[in-house]
Amino acid sequence: MTDHDSILGLESRLMNAWPSFDYQFYDGWVLRFANGYSKRANSATPLSVGATLDGALVDHMVEHFIVANVRPTFRLTGVQAPEADALLAERGFDEIEPTMVLTAPVDGDCSPDPEVAIQPAVTKRWVQETARSYGGEKADDKTLIEIVSRIRQRAGFATLSLDDKPVAWGLGVVERGYVGLYDIVVSPDLRGIGLGRRVVSSLMAWGCAQGAHTAYLQVLEANEVARSLYGALGFQPAYRYTHRVMPRPASR
Repeated sequence: MTDHDSILGLESRLMNAWPSFDYQFYDGWVLRFANGYSKRANSATPLSVGATLDGALVDHMVEHFIVANVRPTFRLTGVQAPEADALLAERGFDEIEPTMVLTAPVDGDCSPDPEVAIQPAVTKRWVQETARSYGGEKADDKTLIEIVSRIRQRAGFATLSLDDKPVAWGLGVVERGYVGLYDIVVSPDLRGIGLGRRVVSSLMAWGCAQGAHTAYLQVLEANEVARSLYGALGFQPAYRYTHRVMPRPASR
């Protein structure tokens, strides 16, 4: 695993690559909101080593979550004081969805797959197709386009087509030598045949052409299939984060 400064360096890139709509800062924490789309854009995250929490600060941030109609979520990257996690556990916040941040060297191959088109600006079609293939809570193309339209770093929107039919998508964002990979998704009826790998490899090659030396991404710890894919592409764990979420009210 990496040191705290490296974690904060990747976290700052992540926040720039996946913008929220509202930011609030409290004693070493950043509170972000984006209409509830994705936990990373709708959570409280430590921004300084040893960031602490007390009951009053937790209550204050929870109030803002409730006003925003977002489930109170603390995203704990390991740079916070250990007492912060302990306090949230004592307050009944459940620990869910442990996630790995993985990094890999960009090996100098700057030639994307010729069947993967990478555009510098988002299109409505890219957003609609990506959201549709995600499905579930990520099928909200209106919020997705609001998020990606706010990216101020250099971005590449990838689409892999077979027989002129779009079948897989992804997003790359380059900042200060790193290319972040986001929204890697494959059409549900074509998963498991290597299309996601082609998108990832092409975005890494695109990042190489933009001067990136390292790629990074996030994957749920429980997603063994994706972790195996990324491991085969040279990705290794950089750090782990977890989410502490306020329990939902018991249904009557």
